Amino acid sequence: MEKKDFHITAETGIHARPATLLVQTASKFNSDINLEYKGKSVNLKSIMGVMSLGVGQGANVTISIEGQDETEAMAGIVETLKKEGLAE
Repeated sequence: MEKKDFHITAETGIHARPATLLVQTASKFNSDINLEYKGKSVNLKSIMGVMSLGVGQGANVTISIEGQDETEAMAGIVETLKKEGLAE
């Protein structure tokens, strides 16, 4: 299992556009990918789940990945978060 904490730095948090990009990235992988925020965990492949968390600027989130391609999946998610200036 891969697990990593992120601090959301984007002014708008994870709103529609970045959420869509994260879901698209997560959907490329076979592993189970979850986004945890304030004690709630949702499937990162679900746009409705991600949007329902209402992750704002300054939030701390955890992404956990379990499966055959978990290492590649984490690298892809980290790249998307950094490229879009969402998190550090």
